Amino acid sequence: MAEKGENGVKVVREKLCRRCKTTFSPTSNTRSSCRFHPSFFVSRRHDDQRRYYELGPDDPPYAAKFYDCCGAEDPEALGCKTDVHVSYDDD
Repeated sequence: MAEKGENGVKVVREKLCRRCKTTFSPTSNTRSSCRFHPSFFVSRRHDDQRRYYELGPDDPPYAAKFYDCCGAEDPEALGCKTDVHVSYDDD
């Protein structure tokens, strides 16, 4: 969103992306700007029964923790998809 700053100069206000939680400038927002997971980090039985997982002491047997979209087991893993940033201001 462009706003008029001092001396009537247009200033572009940075926005917060609701997917990757980083700030971005709408003027430089491209289809490769945002890296995110399109699905949730889940804890349930994984379809691939041949994989082994580190289970916590309170986890049910055979529980797995991973992103449902790509199978990444680290909750801090980089997103598996890229697209434009989407701000909280966007509908």
